[in-house]
Amino acid sequence: MSDASIARNRFGLGARPGEDVGSDPRKWLAGQIAAFDPRPQAIAAQASSAQVASELADFYERQRLLRLENPKPKPAAVAPAKPAGVQPAMAEGMAMQDMQAAAPAMQGAPAAKPVYQGEDAAMIARREARRVQQQAYVGMVSARALTAITSPTPFAERLVHFWANHFAVSADKLELVGLSGTMEFEAIRPHVMGKFGDMLNAVERHPAMLLYLDQAVSVGPNSAVAQRQRGRRSGLNENLAREIMELHTLGVRSVYTQADVTEFARAMTGFTVAGIGRGPGARYVGAADGQPGSFLFADRMHEPGTRTILGKQWSAQGEEQASEVLDYLATHPATAKHIATKLARHFASDDPPAPLVARLQKAFLSSGGDLPTVYRALIASPECWSPTPAKFKSPWEWSISAMRALGTQQVQPQAVNGLMGQLGQPTWKPGSPAGWDDVAGAWAGPDAVMRRVEAAERMAARAKDTIDARQRAAELFPGTLTPSTTQSIARAESPGQGLALMLVSPEFMRR
Repeated sequence: MSDASIARNRFGLGARPGEDVGSDPRKWLAGQIAAFDPRPQAIAAQASSAQVASELADFYERQRLLRLENPKPKPAAVAPAKPAGVQPAMAEGMAMQDMQAAAPAMQGAPAAKPVYQGEDAAMIARREARRVQQQAYVGMVSARALTAITSPTPFAERLVHFWANHFAVSADKLELVGLSGTMEFEAIRPHVMGKFGDMLNAVERHPAMLLYLDQAVSVGPNSAVAQRQRGRRSGLNENLAREIMELHTLGVRSVYTQADVTEFARAMTGFTVAGIGRGPGARYVGAADGQPGSFLFADRMHEPGTRTILGKQWSAQGEEQASEVLDYLATHPATAKHIATKLARHFASDDPPAPLVARLQKAFLSSGGDLPTVYRALIASPECWSPTPAKFKSPWEWSISAMRALGTQQVQPQAVNGLMGQLGQPTWKPGSPAGWDDVAGAWAGPDAVMRRVEAAERMAARAKDTIDARQRAAELFPGTLTPSTTQSIARAESPGQGLALMLVSPEFMRR
């Protein structure tokens, strides 16, 4: 690979016809740090968290009213104890499903909606809510793809995707379908060229993360809510605290203990979402008011007292306690090493080079987590400019690079969503807080490659013989194509077949 090809493919998202990286590809990449637009038109046009959450709030309120109108008889037998991780109701009069699904919060009277009756009505309401959320999700996926396909700052867009996968949520349950995209748009994009600590704080307060990892219903054992529920389990949930330490900052099996996780979970009690629940429990903690989907610190849910985390005493109370811990974690040496390792793996090799990791870690620590400083160190590192392709493209990377190569200017609303499902990497649905794997072994299996071949044939067919694959390949990969790939494209039976061969060539599959 030439330096220009590395800049376009390994750092960027694939070359576009007519794209000029200039005589200094490194300068072209560095220039994108200042030129990045965090809110391009396609993304600005999408629904906000407030709009998505308002729809959820109306749905949960309808479900709550239906339950009041059609109460289920209490079972005669004593119910078995709930397994670990399942939380009790936050306060009297509020069903658990309201709290876990809605996260204590919501505002105002429900909007005028059809009135349903009974269990069938509840199912109809749920179907309608999922349809509305899915519509928002599809629009956001399309906006994300179109932005990546047409962006003049593809290196910056790749970084957005990197961080969204680092702070992964999964749009599998209803309340995450529409909010998963808003987290990337509202908490990742505005901070991708700023401080890591600012991004961390924004993500951990976003409704998608608070709902995904059940933080919104975590109750301190000695909080006002717990005292009101005297005799019941406290409802402390450690999910988010654990994933912040294990995945978002320090790294798995690093410097923290289980005791640190529990103490951090206690510090974070009170972090919840406003405006989604409207029942008595939400009103009691003050979560029924406020803009739907906005962050709320509910003091009545917070565990009082001083915390001991990572050998330090944290005496601040309320929201400030967890905020101070987050700020400390954001610039911890273990966090710097964890982030440096992931960036080195993404931009250099599945087996991150130790000198590169050390260099990025030093840049992170010396700058206090300033991400542009780390990116510049990445661009300047010789390990990232090895002429031998070192990374196998994920389905998302391959799809975006294919559409960029074909000069795509628009995408159909369902097209990208369907394609990513076919290729095995549905957007914002990694199925785990760890996100999608970033190594070849996850994506280079025979069946996965065959699916790309099928997708390439469909893409090439839609090009309608308007692109000469020989010319396009030479333009996209100057001085990089092997004689074998050049010969295969030249011998294609049709322009469409030539394009398909280009899209599944080794040069195109790897970066």
